[in-house]
Amino acid sequence: MRVSLFELRGSSLALSVFVVTICALLLVACAPGTLEDFRLPRKVEPVIKKPSPTATTAPVAVAPTAPAPTAGAAPAPQPKAPEAQSVARLPSTEPAAPSLETEGVLEFEPGRVRVALLLPLSGTSAALGQAMLLAAELALFEIGNERFDLLPFDTTGTQEGAMLAAERAIKRRVSLVLGPLLAPSAAAVAPIARRAGIKVLSFSNSSEVAGNGMFILGFLPSQQVEAIMDHAAGLGHSRFAVLAPDNPYGTAVVEALDQSAAAHNVFVTKVTRYTPGATDLSADIKRLAAFDERRAALLAQRAELALRDDEISRKALKRLERLDTIGDVDFDAILLPEGGQTLRTLASLLSFYDVDQPTVRLLGIRAWDEFHDLGTEPALVGAWFAAPPLAERSMFEKWYLETYDHRPPRLASIAYDATALAAVLAGQTDAPDFSIETLTNKDGFLGLDGVFRLRRDGGVQRVFAIIEVRRDGFRTLQQAPKSFQKLTN
Repeated sequence: MRVSLFELRGSSLALSVFVVTICALLLVACAPGTLEDFRLPRKVEPVIKKPSPTATTAPVAVAPTAPAPTAGAAPAPQPKAPEAQSVARLPSTEPAAPSLETEGVLEFEPGRVRVALLLPLSGTSAALGQAMLLAAELALFEIGNERFDLLPFDTTGTQEGAMLAAERAIKRRVSLVLGPLLAPSAAAVAPIARRAGIKVLSFSNSSEVAGNGMFILGFLPSQQVEAIMDHAAGLGHSRFAVLAPDNPYGTAVVEALDQSAAAHNVFVTKVTRYTPGATDLSADIKRLAAFDERRAALLAQRAELALRDDEISRKALKRLERLDTIGDVDFDAILLPEGGQTLRTLASLLSFYDVDQPTVRLLGIRAWDEFHDLGTEPALVGAWFAAPPLAERSMFEKWYLETYDHRPPRLASIAYDATALAAVLAGQTDAPDFSIETLTNKDGFLGLDGVFRLRRDGGVQRVFAIIEVRRDGFRTLQQAPKSFQKLTN
């Protein structure tokens, strides 16, 4: 069975097409358990490459409570309306493009497919929610299903807002819900959607909310940890440490490390937790590095050599003068699950307290991949991390930047993939196929972040590449699998 989410278009920045199919629709037989390319017979170019307040194409009428923003521009939230989003139907090229609409835009038309998009378009996460909406818009106009309507609803980033948004979406007779973003909001939406018999593809990475028609599309820490552990253990690393934030994310990483270590017959020798947002982590790193003990051993060795009056001892003492410590730490690899400035600080402190590569390899997970300048921190050069494949998402980021004049946040690609998947499933047959059987296709789907598949328990399985930090960027050491055949055979 073929399931593909997109194709790259030569040298242009137009993003790839997200495709999913069923066996009966394949034009060419495919080997079981593999992913084969299935190309759409038509392509829809993005309507507007640059947001422009002087767009001349007239949009359809929108609700009178709020004016429609210019196509491509970030829509302004309306605090009194849960939908908060009056988005005009954008002009289309041939073939007719799908629409973004909200309550009051159009009456329901037989034969059309409505999909709800629940995002925090106002509140503390509004910037992320607005950016994910723009990414969904890119997917809409790349796919080009004229029967498909995407209806954005504002969750306000709260459970109450998510419940209200879900109820309004169901009243609009949607066939599928995409989002919400946060796990508490997803948990609040789940029973409402379940009563209506509607599946939900949430953007959360919390397995606790998955199941009974609720799927998660986020990046699970456990799968990322397993990927980097498998690589490091395969290259001979056997004693691991972890330096994780003292929060639920850090707990999930530590638990995943313990499970993966047991599976690979290696050991976790040190676990250090730190307070998220702490301004001084020196004491934590110093203890982890056993700096005081290793420093005391050095001073004792120097004193002993100084008492000896021979040439060998004098040369040895000269060599020790260049050191701050002697002896090794009790781990040969350390996992640092956070990214950004926290990662830079931790890596720099580890080096300061004599925990350096390649003696101790620094390891990371997906949180690293949005910071392409990590190589400017010398302590991180040569570090390895597990992350989705880089090439396809890089094309998406360039296209998003060209279209909206700002870079997308890391999670924008999930909104693109979810929207593209929904649009293709909606257009493959006379009626949309959002059934459990189709959503949990064993061959999975190929998206911006690589191959993924949804499980019947609501979880998501993703594949990861192994990437090395270089001074001038990233280098892929191990490509991500392109299918699940190897993983299931």
